[in-house]
Amino acid sequence: MAKGLDVGTMNILSAEQEDDGTKFVQQRNSFVEIEYSDMAEQMLSRSQVLHIRKDDKVYVVGDDALNFANIFNKETRRPMEVGILSSDESSAIPMIKLITEQVTGDPSIPDEKLFFSSPADPIDSDVSTLYHQKTLESMISDMGYDPEPINEGMAVIYSELAGNNFTGLGVSFGAGMTNICLSYYAVPVMKFSVARGGDWVDQQAAQATGTPVDKITSIKEDDFTLDFTTDVGGVEGALSIYYENMLDYVINKIAEEVDEEDIEENLDVPVVVTGGTSNPDGFEDLFDKHLRDVSIPFSISDVESPDDPLYSVARGALVAARSEEESDGSTVSQPSPSSE
Repeated sequence: MAKGLDVGTMNILSAEQEDDGTKFVQQRNSFVEIEYSDMAEQMLSRSQVLHIRKDDKVYVVGDDALNFANIFNKETRRPMEVGILSSDESSAIPMIKLITEQVTGDPSIPDEKLFFSSPADPIDSDVSTLYHQKTLESMISDMGYDPEPINEGMAVIYSELAGNNFTGLGVSFGAGMTNICLSYYAVPVMKFSVARGGDWVDQQAAQATGTPVDKITSIKEDDFTLDFTTDVGGVEGALSIYYENMLDYVINKIAEEVDEEDIEENLDVPVVVTGGTSNPDGFEDLFDKHLRDVSIPFSISDVESPDDPLYSVARGALVAARSEEESDGSTVSQPSPSSE
């Protein structure tokens, strides 16, 4: 047995193989603090709301955190920011451990192999991902797993490009970062991240419209479409503006990095766009249009996005974990998708 784990700024997802496909378990990577009372804790427990108590406070964790934040007009708190563990949040590690335990469960065998996503160092920031990676590795090991980090962009390649011999450009638009990897026959040619993602879009739209960030996030996740037909003065109009700005920024960074890496000009590769931030309708077409407007030394054969872009990184981590687990050296196989 083996598992894949996507440790994202907005969501944490696990993937494991079952007879009829791949099982995914997901929780939002956030929490909100509420006042403790015996009655409140009893009701939370009875309703199976994920929470922990510390002194005179109760912390609602995971998917329920956003609902509680909107009801009590509070901002959720995050164990992670800009793609890594938050240095400003004292409760980051115990909260992320609780959420991870919920999505992975106990190992099915001692030292079960678990590949977890890890971002590349951003090229536009002095943020280092080393502490984040090593802390998660230690935490997951304490849970009884045999952990192994996998670059987030490479996980996209494993998930979506098996049919192209794991050759292509994988782009994972997360909440805190955007991770990019160019792979040739499963060998990474270029991998890096950009310190801009869905959180940046939400924060800019919130500032422009005077709307709380959590409310912006809820609107974005509720059938938001990048069609540029909404009133620019509204929240959806602001989201469209900053989505396009983020895309331009990321694509320009890709073009710059490709030039610096001196990539071979005769490559003809597909591009796969994934991640929760890429979920709105119209994102794939907008990315395709803007990517073809920049000068890069290789050809783009196609730009595509999976039906469930949020699951790609967890699925790719599972593919890598299962591949390493196999002792006979057989070719990596791609699990068939299903979700929970």
